[in-house]
Amino acid sequence: MAPHTTPQTVIVAAAVIREAPGQPVLLTRRLDEGHLAGRWEFPGGKQEPGESPERTVVRECLEEIALELRVVDVLDVAYHRYPQKDVLLIFYDCRVVSGVIEHREVAGHAWVDPADLDDYDLPPPDARLVTKLQAGG
Repeated sequence: MAPHTTPQTVIVAAAVIREAPGQPVLLTRRLDEGHLAGRWEFPGGKQEPGESPERTVVRECLEEIALELRVVDVLDVAYHRYPQKDVLLIFYDCRVVSGVIEHREVAGHAWVDPADLDDYDLPPPDARLVTKLQAGG
């Protein structure tokens, strides 16, 4: 019998980019290949070895959408077990410092009023954050 192995937990840092609580938030659409292909998400990505989650979210947004961000605070933390990996997501409240959105590693973007977030196909671990944002958080 093969030994039971638990997938390693991947730490992902995601940005909730907005001008202020209650304002529209930026969503990006994943490319049409790979994990969660074509789904909408809060921009961000996987933590690199030796990197803080705050640095991860700033680096990923610069690489993916050409925006330099300032991290304000942690909005939520979520854990989700996918069949191929476990993910710990840290959602950061962020503001744009500079840049204009470019689709470097994303298929598209949208500024979405929190009330309309349910209209977008977001990954399962985003559900609690969406509820918080819709409540004005």
